[in-house]
Amino acid sequence: MTAGGGALPGPDGRLRCPWGLSTEDYTAYHDTEWGRPVHGDDALFERLSLEAFQSGLSWLTILRRREGFRAAFAGFRIAEVAEFTDADRERLLADPGIIRNRAKIDATIANARVAAEWEPGELDALVWSHAPDPAGRPAPRTLAEVPAITPESTALSKELKRRGFRFTGPTTAYALMQACGLVDDHLADCCARAPRSAG
Repeated sequence: MTAGGGALPGPDGRLRCPWGLSTEDYTAYHDTEWGRPVHGDDALFERLSLEAFQSGLSWLTILRRREGFRAAFAGFRIAEVAEFTDADRERLLADPGIIRNRAKIDATIANARVAAEWEPGELDALVWSHAPDPAGRPAPRTLAEVPAITPESTALSKELKRRGFRFTGPTTAYALMQACGLVDDHLADCCARAPRSAG
């Protein structure tokens, strides 16, 4: 997320990544979602789309509008978004419940049209094929040790772009990898890391 120090105690006394303590929204997202494995083409399409919308903005801005995004984009069901018309595009550009960025809206619809041509499970397989070996990644002790881009995210970005996706640069690809559990960037002392490292 941002450069900084190690895990800090929250109101309940448990240690967390510092960014997960800044707002209640972040705490809930940090504790229950971020870094946990996500599978399924539509689910990954949603995360990829939201990470693209986040580009240049705070993730909190997106998180607080997530239900609005889901309503506007048909629950991010690829087959449905791929059928969006010019009228849908205009509807989205007028929707105060989302980020009304024309290029990002167009990219989301275009990406759905690309993914709709793939076999079921193909997006899931493509994304997860870029997950690094967790044994080769020591747990970060501080936020300063968490990268913004990795060779794997660069490779994922290139493959998505090669296959027609937009707004999927290496930083966006790495944010997706973090959010969807391809990597575990919870700090070593973070309470959200421990349950998964045992299994």
